[in-house]
Amino acid sequence: MVPSSRLVARIDFLGTGNAFSPPGRMHTLALLDGSVLVDAPPTVLVQLRRAEVSPADLKHLLITHWHADHTFGFPFVLLERKYISDPGSENSLGVHLRPGGRELLTGLCTTGFPGSLDDTVDDGVEWSHSESGELAGTDWSFERFPVSHTPETDPHGYELVHRSGFRLLHCGDSGPCEGIEQRARNADAVLLEMGIPDFVDSPHHHTPSDAVAFAGRHPHAMVLVTHNYASATGFKSGFKIPELPDSIVQLEDGDCLEIGDEGQLSLQRNL
Repeated sequence: MVPSSRLVARIDFLGTGNAFSPPGRMHTLALLDGSVLVDAPPTVLVQLRRAEVSPADLKHLLITHWHADHTFGFPFVLLERKYISDPGSENSLGVHLRPGGRELLTGLCTTGFPGSLDDTVDDGVEWSHSESGELAGTDWSFERFPVSHTPETDPHGYELVHRSGFRLLHCGDSGPCEGIEQRARNADAVLLEMGIPDFVDSPHHHTPSDAVAFAGRHPHAMVLVTHNYASATGFKSGFKIPELPDSIVQLEDGDCLEIGDEGQLSLQRNL
C-alpha cells in the first residue's frame, strides 16, 4: 500500500459497466485527480456525487467518441455547474474532442434543456480539437489516437501522462487494434474495455479472451478491465464475471488507482 504522503496522482473509477449497465455497474467513467473526467455518461452527476466530487471542480473533460453512454451526461454537467455548484461562472471547463463534437454536444444541450444552456456552451466551455497537449491547471498531458469501434462515432483513446512519468493508456471503447498495441509498450497501466463475452463476434470490442491475450503480450503493464459486460461482484443476475488470470484486474465501481512518487501503483478496492 502506498502511504498517503507519497501519493502523486489518483485515478477513480466511478463506473465500470458497458452501455447496458450490468447489475451493480454504472456506465464506465474515470476521474483523474478529481479534476479530469474521461467521458460524460448519462448518470455522471450521480457518479460524481457518490465520489463526493463537485462538478465545479472539473477542469477538463475528454471525450472518446459519440455513443450515448459516453456523452449524454454532458448537458447535465453544464446545467449543474450553471445553477448549483458554479452559478457565478468562475470555473471554465476545457472540453477536448474531435472536430464536429462541439456541434454534437451543443445539440444535446439544446435538445435537453432548450434555452437554458445557450450562454454556457459559448462562455462556460473552452472547446479544443487539439490532438495532444497539456491539461492546464493539472499535472497531466494527453495524446489522442484512433481506435477500433463503431466508425460513425469517431472513436479515439487517450494516452495520459502525469508529470511524474506515469503513463495511463485509456482505450476508450475499442476492440483490439494496432494503436493500442503500439502505445501499450510504454504504458504503466492500461484501461481496457471488455464489452462482450466470448460468444459474441464483434471486432469493435474486447472479449475476455482478447483481454487475456493482451495481458500476455504486455506483462509489464497493469491491465485494468472496465466497460465490463458482466455483473458486479455479489450480483446473481446478468452475466457472470469471467474468470481471468491474476495479471488482469476486473474493476468495480468505486475502485481507485493510487500512484506513488517512485512509480508505485496501488489499487484500492471499494469493498
